[in-house]
Amino acid sequence: MTKEEDIQQQIVTRLPVTEGKFRVQRARRMWVEVPRELLIQLLEFVKEELKFTDFCTLTGLDDGENLGFLYHLAQEHSGIVLNIRTKAPKSDPVIPTITSFFPAAEIPEREVKDLLGASVEGLAPGPRYPLPDEWPFNEHPLLKNWKPQKEAAKPEEHNG
Repeated sequence: MTKEEDIQQQIVTRLPVTEGKFRVQRARRMWVEVPRELLIQLLEFVKEELKFTDFCTLTGLDDGENLGFLYHLAQEHSGIVLNIRTKAPKSDPVIPTITSFFPAAEIPEREVKDLLGASVEGLAPGPRYPLPDEWPFNEHPLLKNWKPQKEAAKPEEHNG
């Protein structure tokens, strides 16, 4: 049994809902999908028991009716990267913060909040990122249906 197969078996044993939701892309690259309600439970397990202790990044996606979230984690000393995918409907785009497990997730969580309109439950108050403070709160430029607001036409200046 490969390391990846062993990890997959341990996760499926702990969270049977992940059965059939795995893909090994290649050696040391794994993907699994989990319902958002079980995201924290899976993260706790893979961090504490399987030693996926290195948070690499969080990727947010507009998947049409849903927002998709990919959490990229690396395992201590093995080089194995586990990519955990979850989704939330755009009508309820709430995901839990993972900063209690991975403090470095704060900035990527602020990105999905600003750029996709996700609501990150439990994220501590802080500055916007990466959009400027004056950017409208209801404008999320990575949504597929987003259209920039047109600026009012400025009168041309005439030099006298």
